[in-house]
Amino acid sequence: MKNVGLILFDIDGVIRSVENSYRLSLKKTVYKFTGWEPSYIDIDNAKNEGIWNNDWDLSLEFIKRFKKKENFNIEIPSKEEIVKCFEEFYFGGDPNEDSKYWSGLITNEELLVDKNFFDLLESNGLIWGFVSGAESASAKFVLEKRLGLKSPPLISMRDAPDKPDPKGFINLSKKLLGDKLGSSNIPIGYVGDTIADINTVMNAKKEIPSQKFISIGIAPPHLHSKSRLKERNAYEKNLQKAGAELILNSIYDLIDINFDLF
Repeated sequence: MKNVGLILFDIDGVIRSVENSYRLSLKKTVYKFTGWEPSYIDIDNAKNEGIWNNDWDLSLEFIKRFKKKENFNIEIPSKEEIVKCFEEFYFGGDPNEDSKYWSGLITNEELLVDKNFFDLLESNGLIWGFVSGAESASAKFVLEKRLGLKSPPLISMRDAPDKPDPKGFINLSKKLLGDKLGSSNIPIGYVGDTIADINTVMNAKKEIPSQKFISIGIAPPHLHSKSRLKERNAYEKNLQKAGAELILNSIYDLIDINFDLF
C-alpha cells in the first residue's frame, strides 16, 4: 500500500498513562523536599505553560515556587539530587539494569494501546515512530517489552534537545522519510498531550514551512473520566489555542484519520 502519512507519537499520556508513575514520582519528589505535594491540577496548569516537558525540571520549579510563595527557608536541591530522588520513586532500581529488577512506580503504568493498533496504522498506509522526553530505558521498556514492538523508531531523552525544540521531531521525520522534507513529502502528524507537544509542531512549521505538519492533541488519561469533563474541555481548548488542528477523543481515532482533510 502507498504510504499516505507519517504519525509520530509522544509516549507519556498518549501511549501509556503516567498518572500513577511519572506524575506520582513528581508529586513525591516535591513532597520530599518541601512537605507539600502539588495536585494533578497544579501539574496540568504548569504543563499548560508550554515549557515544562521534563518532569525533573518541573519538580525543581515547583520547589522554587513553593519556597517563594510560602516564604519558607528551605534549601533548593541540586538537579542531581532531584534526579536521584525521582528515579528512586520511578524505577525503584538501576535504570541500566534489567527491568525485572525494577520495583518502582513504572510497574503501575497502564497501556493505552496494543500492538495491533500499530499494525492497523500500517495497513492504512501510515508510517509511525516516537518522539518522547522519557528516559531511553523507560521508553524502550514500554515500547519493546510491554507492547512487543521490534526496534521502534524512537527519539528519547538526550537524543535531541527537549521539546518544544523541534530538532528531534524533524530528525526522526527525515530518517523515516528521507533527508529532504518539503511539499513533495507526505504529511507528518505528531500526537501529544501537552502544550509543549503542540509547540514542537508549530516550531517545525516555522523551520520547514513547505512541509505539511499536523499537530494532533489529546487530553491526558486522567481527564477522560465523566466527572472531569469540564476540566478536559478546558484542557483541550488550551491545546487548540496553542495550535492543535485535531483533538482526539481516543487514540484509536487515528486508525481512520484522513490526511487529505488537512
